[in-house]
Amino acid sequence: MNNPHKIYLSTPHMGGTELDFIKEAFDTNWIAPMGSNVTEFENDLKKYLSEDVYVTALNSATSAIHLGLILLDVKAGDVVICQSMTFSASTNPILYQGATPVFVDSESETWNICPMNLETAIQKTIQNGKIPKAIITVHLYGTPYKIDEIRAVANKYNIPILEDSAEALGSSYKGQKCGTFGDVCVFSFNANKIITTSGGGALITHNPKLKEKAEFIASQAKDKAPHYQHSELGYNYQMSNICAGIGRGQMTVLDKHIALRREMHDFYVSLFENIPGITVHSTTNPDYFANYWITSILINPKETKNGIDRETIRLILLDSNIECRPLWKPMHLQPLYENYPYYGGEIAATLFENGLSLPSGSNLSDSDRNHISDVLLKLFL
Repeated sequence: MNNPHKIYLSTPHMGGTELDFIKEAFDTNWIAPMGSNVTEFENDLKKYLSEDVYVTALNSATSAIHLGLILLDVKAGDVVICQSMTFSASTNPILYQGATPVFVDSESETWNICPMNLETAIQKTIQNGKIPKAIITVHLYGTPYKIDEIRAVANKYNIPILEDSAEALGSSYKGQKCGTFGDVCVFSFNANKIITTSGGGALITHNPKLKEKAEFIASQAKDKAPHYQHSELGYNYQMSNICAGIGRGQMTVLDKHIALRREMHDFYVSLFENIPGITVHSTTNPDYFANYWITSILINPKETKNGIDRETIRLILLDSNIECRPLWKPMHLQPLYENYPYYGGEIAATLFENGLSLPSGSNLSDSDRNHISDVLLKLFL
Protein backbone atom coordinates (compact mmCIF):
# COMPACT_ATOMS: atom_id res chain seq x y z
CA MET A 1 0.00 0.00 0.00
CA ASN A 2 1.40 3.36 -1.01
CA ASN A 3 2.21 5.97 1.60
CA PRO A 4 0.38 9.27 0.99
CA HIS A 5 3.73 11.02 0.70
CA LYS A 6 7.05 9.79 -0.56
CA ILE A 7 9.69 8.83 1.98
CA TYR A 8 13.04 10.02 0.66
CA LEU A 9 16.49 8.66 1.29
CA SER A 10 17.81 11.87 2.86
CA THR A 11 16.32 15.36 2.71
CA PRO A 12 17.28 18.77 4.13
CA HIS A 13 16.31 19.30 7.75
CA MET A 14 16.12 22.92 8.82
CA GLY A 15 16.86 23.94 12.39
CA GLY A 16 14.83 27.16 12.52
CA THR A 17 17.53 29.84 12.69
CA GLU A 18 18.74 29.70 9.08
CA LEU A 19 16.47 32.56 7.98
CA ASP A 20 17.94 34.84 10.66
CA PHE A 21 21.38 34.57 9.06
CA ILE A 22 19.97 34.88 5.56
CA LYS A 23 18.11 38.02 6.66
CA GLU A 24 21.40 39.37 8.00
CA ALA A 25 22.88 38.98 4.52
CA PHE A 26 19.94 40.82 2.97
CA ASP A 27 19.90 43.54 5.62
CA THR A 28 23.57 44.27 4.98
CA ASN A 29 23.08 43.94 1.21
CA TRP A 30 25.89 41.36 1.10
CA ILE A 31 24.38 39.13 -1.57
CA ALA A 32 27.66 37.91 -2.94
CA PRO A 33 30.50 35.48 -2.35
CA MET A 34 32.44 36.09 0.84
CA GLY A 35 30.95 38.12 3.69
CA SER A 36 30.39 37.74 7.41
CA ASN A 37 28.30 34.56 7.08
CA VAL A 38 31.10 32.85 5.18
CA THR A 39 33.68 33.91 7.76
CA GLU A 40 31.53 32.83 10.71
CA PHE A 41 30.55 29.54 9.08
CA GLU A 42 34.22 28.77 8.58
CA ASN A 43 34.86 29.68 12.23
CA ASP A 44 32.00 27.43 13.38
CA LEU A 45 33.44 24.51 11.43
CA LYS A 46 36.92 25.18 12.81
CA LYS A 47 35.63 25.17 16.39
CA TYR A 48 33.73 21.95 15.75
CA LEU A 49 36.60 20.10 14.09
CA SER A 50 39.78 21.37 15.72
CA GLU A 51 41.46 24.66 16.44
CA ASP A 52 44.48 23.27 14.59
CA VAL A 53 42.81 23.32 11.15
CA TYR A 54 42.02 26.04 8.62
CA VAL A 55 38.67 26.04 6.81
CA THR A 56 37.77 27.42 3.39
CA ALA A 57 34.08 27.38 2.49
CA LEU A 58 33.41 26.59 -1.18
CA ASN A 59 30.48 26.09 -3.53
CA SER A 60 30.75 22.27 -3.57
CA ALA A 61 32.76 19.35 -2.27
CA THR A 62 33.73 18.60 -5.86
CA SER A 63 35.34 22.04 -6.03
CA ALA A 64 37.09 21.25 -2.75
CA ILE A 65 38.52 17.98 -4.09
CA HIS A 66 39.68 19.74 -7.25
CA LEU A 67 41.36 22.48 -5.22
CA GLY A 68 42.85 19.85 -2.94
CA LEU A 69 44.50 18.14 -5.88
CA ILE A 70 45.87 21.48 -7.06
CA LEU A 71 47.26 22.21 -3.59
CA LEU A 72 48.93 18.79 -3.65
CA ASP A 73 50.51 19.73 -7.00
CA VAL A 74 48.70 17.08 -9.03
CA LYS A 75 49.24 17.83 -12.71
CA ALA A 76 48.69 16.29 -16.12
CA GLY A 77 50.38 12.91 -16.38
CA ASP A 78 50.46 12.30 -12.63
CA VAL A 79 48.87 9.29 -10.95
CA VAL A 80 46.32 9.54 -8.13
CA ILE A 81 45.15 6.47 -6.21
CA CYS A 82 41.51 6.42 -5.16
CA GLN A 83 39.03 4.16 -3.43
CA SER A 84 36.85 2.55 -6.08
CA MET A 85 33.73 2.33 -3.90
CA THR A 86 32.68 5.97 -3.93
CA PHE A 87 30.65 8.61 -5.75
CA SER A 88 32.12 9.94 -8.98
CA ALA A 89 32.75 13.37 -7.43
CA SER A 90 35.68 11.79 -5.56
CA THR A 91 37.37 10.84 -8.80
CA ASN A 92 36.27 13.22 -11.56
CA PRO A 93 38.62 16.01 -10.41
CA ILE A 94 41.55 13.66 -11.11
CA LEU A 95 40.55 13.86 -14.76
CA TYR A 96 40.05 17.64 -14.50
CA GLN A 97 43.78 17.81 -13.80
CA GLY A 98 44.68 15.49 -16.65
CA ALA A 99 45.96 12.93 -14.18
CA THR A 100 45.39 9.17 -14.19
CA PRO A 101 43.23 7.49 -11.53
CA VAL A 102 44.23 4.13 -10.12
CA PHE A 103 41.43 2.37 -8.24
CA VAL A 104 41.63 0.19 -5.13
CA ASP A 105 39.14 -2.34 -3.76
CA SER A 106 37.39 -2.05 -0.40
CA GLU A 107 37.86 -4.14 2.72
CA SER A 108 34.78 -5.81 4.21
CA GLU A 109 34.85 -4.26 7.69
CA THR A 110 34.38 -0.56 6.91
CA TRP A 111 33.68 -0.90 3.15
CA ASN A 112 36.47 1.61 2.57
CA ILE A 113 39.87 1.44 0.86
CA CYS A 114 41.81 -1.73 1.65
CA PRO A 115 45.28 -1.06 3.12
CA MET A 116 46.85 -4.18 1.58
CA ASN A 117 45.49 -3.52 -1.89
CA LEU A 118 46.50 0.13 -1.53
CA GLU A 119 50.12 -0.87 -0.98
CA THR A 120 49.95 -3.25 -3.94
CA ALA A 121 48.61 -0.41 -6.12
CA ILE A 122 51.43 1.88 -4.99
CA GLN A 123 54.11 -0.74 -5.63
CA LYS A 124 52.74 -1.61 -9.08
CA THR A 125 52.46 2.06 -10.02
CA ILE A 126 56.07 2.66 -8.99
CA GLN A 127 57.16 -0.40 -10.97
CA ASN A 128 55.43 1.17 -13.98
CA GLY A 129 57.57 4.28 -13.59
CA LYS A 130 55.30 6.61 -11.64
CA ILE A 131 55.23 7.59 -7.97
CA PRO A 132 51.60 8.31 -7.03
CA LYS A 133 51.09 12.01 -6.33
CA ALA A 134 48.19 11.57 -3.88
CA ILE A 135 45.81 9.06 -2.30
CA ILE A 136 42.10 9.91 -2.10
CA THR A 137 40.46 8.19 0.87
CA VAL A 138 36.72 8.16 1.57
CA HIS A 139 34.63 7.66 4.71
CA LEU A 140 31.82 5.80 2.96
CA TYR A 141 28.33 6.60 4.28
CA GLY A 142 29.94 8.22 7.31
CA THR A 143 31.97 5.20 8.47
CA PRO A 144 35.64 6.08 9.03
CA TYR A 145 38.16 4.20 6.92
CA LYS A 146 41.07 2.33 8.55
CA ILE A 147 42.90 5.54 9.32
CA ASP A 148 45.99 4.23 11.10
CA GLU A 149 46.67 1.51 8.55
CA ILE A 150 46.17 3.81 5.55
CA ARG A 151 48.34 6.56 7.06
CA ALA A 152 51.10 4.02 7.72
CA VAL A 153 51.10 2.99 4.04
CA ALA A 154 50.98 6.61 2.85
CA ASN A 155 53.87 7.61 5.12
CA LYS A 156 55.93 4.59 4.05
CA TYR A 157 55.91 5.87 0.47
CA ASN A 158 55.70 9.58 1.35
CA ILE A 159 52.39 10.12 -0.47
CA PRO A 160 49.94 12.76 0.81
CA ILE A 161 46.31 11.89 1.60
CA LEU A 162 43.32 13.83 0.32
CA GLU A 163 40.61 12.85 2.79
CA ASP A 164 37.10 12.85 1.30
CA SER A 165 34.85 13.41 4.31
CA ALA A 166 31.88 14.50 2.21
CA GLU A 167 29.64 12.03 4.04
CA ALA A 168 31.37 12.04 7.42
CA LEU A 169 30.83 15.36 9.22
CA GLY A 170 30.59 14.41 12.88
CA SER A 171 32.13 10.96 12.49
CA SER A 172 35.35 10.34 14.40
CA TYR A 173 38.19 7.90 15.00
CA LYS A 174 39.71 7.53 18.46
CA GLY A 175 37.97 10.76 19.44
CA GLN A 176 39.38 12.83 16.56
CA LYS A 177 36.92 14.22 14.03
CA CYS A 178 36.97 12.94 10.48
CA GLY A 179 38.04 15.61 8.06
CA THR A 180 41.21 16.32 10.05
CA PHE A 181 43.32 13.23 9.27
CA GLY A 182 44.36 14.00 5.69
CA ASP A 183 46.98 16.39 4.41
CA VAL A 184 43.99 18.06 2.75
CA CYS A 185 40.36 17.22 3.63
CA VAL A 186 36.94 18.06 2.22
CA PHE A 187 33.30 18.15 3.33
CA SER A 188 30.02 18.35 1.43
CA PHE A 189 26.99 20.42 2.38
CA ASN A 190 24.81 19.21 -0.45
CA ALA A 191 21.07 19.10 0.23
CA ASN A 192 21.14 15.43 1.25
CA LYS A 193 23.99 15.62 3.77
CA ILE A 194 23.96 15.75 7.58
CA ILE A 195 23.74 19.55 7.33
CA THR A 196 23.30 21.59 4.19
CA THR A 197 24.08 24.99 2.75
CA SER A 198 21.76 24.19 -0.19
CA GLY A 199 24.87 23.38 -2.18
CA GLY A 200 28.36 23.78 -0.84
CA GLY A 201 31.52 22.27 0.51
CA ALA A 202 34.63 23.04 2.51
CA LEU A 203 38.36 22.49 2.20
CA ILE A 204 40.29 21.72 5.39
CA THR A 205 44.04 22.19 5.67
CA HIS A 206 46.62 22.25 8.46
CA ASN A 207 48.56 25.19 7.08
CA PRO A 208 47.36 28.82 6.90
CA LYS A 209 49.34 29.34 3.71
CA LEU A 210 47.41 26.53 2.03
CA LYS A 211 44.14 28.17 3.06
CA GLU A 212 45.38 31.44 1.59
CA LYS A 213 46.32 29.65 -1.63
CA ALA A 214 42.95 27.89 -1.79
CA GLU A 215 41.07 31.17 -1.38
CA PHE A 216 43.19 32.76 -4.10
CA ILE A 217 42.54 30.00 -6.63
CA ALA A 218 38.84 29.77 -5.69
CA SER A 219 38.33 33.47 -6.46
CA GLN A 220 39.63 33.37 -10.05
CA ALA A 221 43.27 33.79 -8.95
CA LYS A 222 43.16 37.57 -9.12
CA ASP A 223 46.55 39.17 -8.59
CA LYS A 224 46.95 42.11 -6.22
CA ALA A 225 46.50 44.97 -8.65
CA PRO A 226 44.10 47.91 -9.16
CA HIS A 227 42.85 46.13 -12.31
CA TYR A 228 41.96 42.54 -13.08
CA GLN A 229 45.24 40.73 -13.60
CA HIS A 230 45.82 36.98 -13.63
CA SER A 231 49.12 35.12 -13.53
CA GLU A 232 47.66 31.73 -12.59
CA LEU A 233 44.60 29.70 -13.56
CA GLY A 234 41.77 30.26 -11.14
CA TYR A 235 38.19 29.07 -10.62
CA ASN A 236 34.89 30.46 -9.41
CA TYR A 237 34.56 28.18 -6.39
CA GLN A 238 33.56 30.56 -3.58
CA MET A 239 30.55 29.97 -1.35
CA SER A 240 27.85 32.64 -1.37
CA ASN A 241 27.14 34.64 1.76
CA ILE A 242 23.50 33.49 1.63
CA CYS A 243 24.38 29.79 1.46
CA ALA A 244 26.84 30.26 4.31
CA GLY A 245 23.99 31.77 6.34
CA ILE A 246 22.08 28.52 5.95
CA GLY A 247 25.21 26.72 7.11
CA ARG A 248 25.49 28.85 10.25
CA GLY A 249 21.94 27.92 11.21
CA GLN A 250 22.58 24.26 10.43
CA MET A 251 25.67 24.14 12.65
CA THR A 252 23.45 24.84 15.66
CA VAL A 253 21.61 21.53 15.11
CA LEU A 254 24.46 19.39 13.78
CA ASP A 255 24.88 17.20 16.86
CA LYS A 256 21.11 16.78 17.13
CA HIS A 257 20.90 15.68 13.50
CA ILE A 258 23.74 13.19 13.99
CA ALA A 259 21.93 11.71 16.99
CA LEU A 260 18.74 11.38 14.94
CA ARG A 261 20.62 9.67 12.07
CA ARG A 262 22.09 7.23 14.55
CA GLU A 263 18.61 6.57 15.92
CA MET A 264 17.49 5.69 12.39
CA HIS A 265 20.41 3.25 12.20
CA ASP A 266 19.30 1.70 15.49
CA PHE A 267 15.77 1.43 14.08
CA TYR A 268 17.04 -0.69 11.19
CA VAL A 269 19.26 -2.80 13.44
CA SER A 270 16.21 -3.63 15.53
CA LEU A 271 13.98 -4.17 12.49
CA PHE A 272 16.32 -6.70 10.86
CA GLU A 273 17.59 -8.32 14.06
CA ASN A 274 15.76 -11.60 13.54
CA ILE A 275 15.56 -11.62 9.74
CA PRO A 276 18.02 -14.10 8.18
CA GLY A 277 20.19 -12.91 5.32
CA ILE A 278 20.12 -9.18 6.17
CA THR A 279 23.09 -7.39 7.73
CA VAL A 280 22.98 -3.72 8.71
CA HIS A 281 26.33 -2.06 8.05
CA SER A 282 27.64 -0.98 11.46
CA THR A 283 30.89 -0.19 13.19
CA THR A 284 32.16 -3.01 15.39
CA ASN A 285 35.22 -1.31 16.89
CA PRO A 286 34.70 1.33 19.63
CA ASP A 287 37.47 3.45 18.09
CA TYR A 288 35.11 4.15 15.17
CA PHE A 289 32.19 6.56 15.62
CA ALA A 290 29.96 6.79 12.54
CA ASN A 291 27.40 9.51 11.94
CA TYR A 292 25.44 6.94 9.89
CA TRP A 293 24.62 9.54 7.28
CA ILE A 294 23.00 6.75 5.28
CA THR A 295 22.18 3.38 6.79
CA SER A 296 22.80 0.55 4.35
CA ILE A 297 22.17 -3.18 4.40
CA LEU A 298 23.68 -6.23 2.73
CA ILE A 299 21.32 -8.90 1.44
CA ASN A 300 22.42 -12.54 1.14
CA PRO A 301 19.80 -14.23 -1.10
CA LYS A 302 21.16 -17.64 -0.10
CA GLU A 303 19.86 -17.00 3.43
CA THR A 304 16.78 -14.82 2.93
CA LYS A 305 13.20 -16.04 2.74
CA ASN A 306 12.47 -17.37 -0.77
CA GLY A 307 15.83 -16.06 -2.00
CA ILE A 308 14.84 -12.41 -1.70
CA ASP A 309 17.60 -10.28 -3.23
CA ARG A 310 18.57 -6.62 -3.42
CA GLU A 311 16.37 -5.88 -6.43
CA THR A 312 13.31 -7.51 -4.88
CA ILE A 313 13.57 -5.24 -1.86
CA ARG A 314 14.35 -2.16 -3.93
CA LEU A 315 11.34 -2.62 -6.19
CA ILE A 316 8.95 -3.36 -3.31
CA LEU A 317 10.06 -0.20 -1.53
CA LEU A 318 9.81 1.81 -4.73
CA ASP A 319 6.27 0.55 -5.28
CA SER A 320 5.47 1.57 -1.70
CA ASN A 321 6.64 5.16 -2.25
CA ILE A 322 9.85 4.61 -0.28
CA GLU A 323 13.09 5.78 -1.87
CA CYS A 324 16.09 3.50 -1.59
CA ARG A 325 19.22 3.14 -3.67
CA PRO A 326 21.87 0.54 -4.51
CA LEU A 327 25.26 1.31 -3.02
CA TRP A 328 27.67 3.41 -5.05
CA LYS A 329 28.65 1.54 -8.18
CA PRO A 330 32.44 1.12 -7.94
CA MET A 331 34.39 3.43 -10.19
CA HIS A 332 36.35 0.61 -11.84
CA LEU A 333 33.01 -0.76 -13.10
CA GLN A 334 31.84 2.57 -14.52
CA PRO A 335 32.00 3.06 -18.31
CA LEU A 336 34.04 6.24 -17.81
CA TYR A 337 36.69 4.50 -15.72
CA GLU A 338 36.65 0.82 -16.67
CA ASN A 339 39.91 1.04 -18.62
CA TYR A 340 41.94 2.52 -15.76
CA PRO A 341 44.07 0.34 -13.44
CA TYR A 342 42.34 -1.45 -10.57
CA TYR A 343 43.87 -3.45 -7.73
CA GLY A 344 41.92 -5.82 -5.54
CA GLY A 345 39.30 -8.51 -5.68
CA GLU A 346 35.51 -8.55 -5.73
CA ILE A 347 34.61 -6.95 -2.41
CA ALA A 348 33.45 -3.60 -3.83
CA ALA A 349 31.65 -5.33 -6.70
CA THR A 350 29.87 -7.70 -4.28
CA LEU A 351 28.87 -4.82 -2.02
CA PHE A 352 27.33 -3.08 -5.02
CA GLU A 353 25.52 -6.22 -6.13
CA ASN A 354 24.01 -6.97 -2.72
CA GLY A 355 23.88 -3.62 -0.92
CA LEU A 356 20.97 -1.21 -0.48
CA SER A 357 20.82 2.22 1.15
CA LEU A 358 17.65 2.96 3.11
CA PRO A 359 15.85 6.17 4.15
CA SER A 360 17.99 7.70 6.89
CA GLY A 361 16.99 11.34 7.23
CA SER A 362 17.04 13.09 10.59
CA ASN A 363 13.51 14.38 9.90
CA LEU A 364 11.76 11.06 9.34
CA SER A 365 8.64 10.66 11.48
CA ASP A 366 7.21 7.78 13.49
CA SER A 367 4.65 7.40 10.71
CA ASP A 368 7.46 7.08 8.16
CA ARG A 369 9.22 4.46 10.25
CA ASN A 370 5.97 2.53 10.74
CA HIS A 371 5.37 2.47 7.00
CA ILE A 372 8.92 1.30 6.27
CA SER A 373 8.61 -1.37 8.94
CA ASP A 374 5.21 -2.58 7.70
CA VAL A 375 6.42 -2.94 4.10
CA LEU A 376 9.63 -4.78 5.00
CA LEU A 377 8.12 -7.09 7.60
CA LYS A 378 5.32 -8.04 5.20
CA LEU A 379 8.02 -9.01 2.68
CA PHE A 380 10.16 -11.05 5.05
CA LEU A 381 7.73 -12.57 7.56
